[in-house]
Amino acid sequence: MLNFPSEAREGQSRAVHGEEFPAPIGRLLGLKIDRLGSGVAEIGLEADERFANPMGTLHGGVLCDLADAAMGAAYRSTLAEGESFTTLELKINFLRPVWRATLRAEANVVRAGQVVGLVECNVLDERGRLIARATSTCMTLRGRAAEGR
Repeated sequence: MLNFPSEAREGQSRAVHGEEFPAPIGRLLGLKIDRLGSGVAEIGLEADERFANPMGTLHGGVLCDLADAAMGAAYRSTLAEGESFTTLELKINFLRPVWRATLRAEANVVRAGQVVGLVECNVLDERGRLIARATSTCMTLRGRAAEGR
């Protein structure tokens, strides 16, 4: 299981300011953890031409990765020791094109049920403009289903 700062699992919100994301895909993209808390997470990304699609704007998959990372971190912070989770569904709306920007994904858990939870995320640029909005349905895994995840 990926190791996030322990304070995120103790019910406290914690400003982290640029800590490297623990998952390999997050490190590849240069994602930075800015805040973790019980049911919340903020993840940052410096978007530039490295992540461009054929039209020259930020590839939608990168926006999806950013939102997914934030939503996963937020949901994970609600889990008990020994629990894990998997994403059942992810939806994203792309609302504004991006060429170069400092992006921030702000995720919060809407509902963390016994088995299924709902998380939402806004992706904003440095001017506070809404770039994308995403939601994710997550399933909590326990026991054998959580082993090795």
